[in-house]
Amino acid sequence: MPAQGKHRRPKSTSLGRGLAALTTGGAVLALPVIGATSAFAAAAPQAVAPAAVVAQANSAAKAAPAKHSVVAGETLSKIAREHSVSGGWEKLYEGNRKIVGSNPDLIHPGIKLVIGAKSAASSDGKSSKASPSAARGASADRADRSERIDAAPVAKAAPAAEKAAVTYTNDLDGWIKESLAVMAEQGIPGTYEGIHRNIMRESSGNPAAINNWDSNAVKGTPSKGLLQVIDPTFQAYHVPGTSTDSYDPVANITAACNYAADRYGSIDNVFGAY
Repeated sequence: MPAQGKHRRPKSTSLGRGLAALTTGGAVLALPVIGATSAFAAAAPQAVAPAAVVAQANSAAKAAPAKHSVVAGETLSKIAREHSVSGGWEKLYEGNRKIVGSNPDLIHPGIKLVIGAKSAASSDGKSSKASPSAARGASADRADRSERIDAAPVAKAAPAAEKAAVTYTNDLDGWIKESLAVMAEQGIPGTYEGIHRNIMRESSGNPAAINNWDSNAVKGTPSKGLLQVIDPTFQAYHVPGTSTDSYDPVANITAACNYAADRYGSIDNVFGAY
């Protein structure tokens, strides 16, 4: 009967039930194709996020400084090349100046260098501010290196001080030893024994001895001093730095030895009148 049909409750269709399922959590099953595509697109950022995190982690790992233990024969240049340090050995040195010290050419086996360490100056050219404790440590390190550098010349100067302190006795032994020192500086050969032997034969050790009777004396050029040298010979073979007085013991010995070296090869080769 038609009249009764108007008051009947419409029967729910399958689409209506599908949409009803949407309100109860069944969105993925009931949505049309276009709706499902939008839902998938909305979920995409959640899938990308982990990849970005991994990339950031990898970048952080690459940026982290590495350690290098120096072995014998290595140089900063070689280490910088092996680790592909941007900026070369200079950059590597700047980052490890406190470890290496003031001389970049001197690195000791066993020290550990930081590869990728930041230098004291920032990338924009401005110096970074160090903490008070770091500043005190750097000052102490500079002071320690300064003390080591200042101490080096003192050690080198020690031999000179010892040389200046050498004194010679004013006798035949002292004259011969002082003459040998001068001869060594001038490259004149001769030994203590050779000098002493000829002195004892020529003058018996008397620095004021003079020969007034031989042919030289007749010519007006008598032999004088410890090794009996005539004035022309003394002047020709005088050793710079010694006295110009032919009677001076050291001057007389060094001039005579210089002459003997020129004529006989050494005073050691003289065994008679010369």
